Amino acid sequence: MKIQELIKSLSLIQQQDVDELKGLVLDAEQIIMLGNGGSNSICSHISQDYTKQLKKKSFTFSDPSRLTCYVNDYGVEYAYSNFLREFYTDDTLVVLISSSGNSQNILNCAKLCVKNNVKFIILSGFNKGNELRKKYSKHALMDIWVNSKDYGIVETVHQAFLHAIV
Repeated sequence: MKIQELIKSLSLIQQQDVDELKGLVLDAEQIIMLGNGGSNSICSHISQDYTKQLKKKSFTFSDPSRLTCYVNDYGVEYAYSNFLREFYTDDTLVVLISSSGNSQNILNCAKLCVKNNVKFIILSGFNKGNELRKKYSKHALMDIWVNSKDYGIVETVHQAFLHAIV
């Protein structure tokens, strides 16, 4: 990871975006956070902090037995959207994280959110015109994009942004 690129990317986080995120989180009855791989780990960490520090109902889809059940029954592309369908409420805020912005299972969650009027925010990186931004930015309450093609930088900025409200 190039430390100068990370410092530059972190410096682009705006206080108004942090304040907006805090308002959305505090106003939500519950927060569901979804991401793959390293982003799933970010979701797990931040979800715990939102519950512990902000006293918010917050959870993610990271239980191995449930995850493998949904992948087996619905396929990788639809596992998360089926989980989301079963757990969202009218007052849920969904946080969707995809470093590339092209993960089909995250795109399917955004589609479900739009179809069911579920509030959501998106966090992505890599290409500015990624599929998540191209198809769902106009529907999202927030669209946080990191201008890097380095997973470490994108994931670190996403985590720092989400953690900034704790």
